Amino acid sequence: LCLSVSRLSGASMITFNLDDGFTEAVVRGYRSGILSQGDYSNLGQCDGLEDMRMHLAVTDYGNFLQNEPSPLQTMTISEKCTEKLVEEFNYIRCNASAELGKFLDYITYGYMIDNVILLLTGTLHERDTRELLEKCHPLGKFQSLATLAITTSPKDAYKLVLVDTPLAGYAQKCFTESQDFTELNIEVIRNTLYKAYLEEFYAYCQSLGGATADVMGEILRFEADRRAINITINSLDTELTKEGRGELYCNFGDLYPEGVARLERADTQDAVRQAVESFGQYRELFQEDQFNRDKSLEDWFFEFEVKLNKLAFEQQFQYGVFYAYMKLKEQEIRNIVWIAECISQDQKSRINQYIPIW
Repeated sequence: LCLSVSRLSGASMITFNLDDGFTEAVVRGYRSGILSQGDYSNLGQCDGLEDMRMHLAVTDYGNFLQNEPSPLQTMTISEKCTEKLVEEFNYIRCNASAELGKFLDYITYGYMIDNVILLLTGTLHERDTRELLEKCHPLGKFQSLATLAITTSPKDAYKLVLVDTPLAGYAQKCFTESQDFTELNIEVIRNTLYKAYLEEFYAYCQSLGGATADVMGEILRFEADRRAINITINSLDTELTKEGRGELYCNFGDLYPEGVARLERADTQDAVRQAVESFGQYRELFQEDQFNRDKSLEDWFFEFEVKLNKLAFEQQFQYGVFYAYMKLKEQEIRNIVWIAECISQDQKSRINQYIPIW
């Protein structure tokens, strides 16, 4: 804490307020509208999705569902929640300084990667292109995205589409090989893109210094660790070699380098547990009976991510709040969709298995 204060003392605080004080105030205002535990209790008592429409109308979501016809669908709620988040992001982006604008652009690159993988995977399984495009996240759409549906190899995808996008630098390595798309290849491509993206984003945040480097450093190190653990578990008993797995790990994170080296050698889930148990924050991940059908490893990761993103709002004069708000709202949308699904499928006994935020 002393380090953060010293690095942000004097002129830097004044400069931050001149350039980014308004947008920080806006995002903190948005944050105050995140659903409370009381709001979730009200939603959990709804008898149907029409009741959810009514209860959401008295929150900061307002009448965003008023023009939607009955019967209301869970997918509609999800789409409209996402639309509202995108509108808020775009408002901040339009009022951002040049430096903050660059930071916000980095946030959109993750959505671009997700959309690229969605198109490639859907095309591999012969899904309708229009249906796939409708499922793409609005913040990750770019002009030539649909063209990915007619490409047959990574090399074509790079030359025809990605070379003219912000992902070009990340895609150059894994999209220039002339091999066909397979499920394994696409998964390797996903993780290679994310590795390059996260490493560049982390280096950029560290270059900004101050509290932004501290807050975003902790958040992105966790993201790198989460991906390393998930890559290891998901690659067990697959064709991916240990050397190939090692190339997908980020070159930073709390697990890097000792924990990552152990993960690369792991060939069972027990070995994965041993690789991370010496790191305090991950020790409880694989404790016996820690997880059951009601709580998964992914749920634990989401809970830890929420904790880090909430902490981002404890410091001022830094960009981490913009990233943290997006992640908290994404979790809120997942919570709303979970509750809606439980109500529509008459599974009310499971309705409280969402990830609480406040």
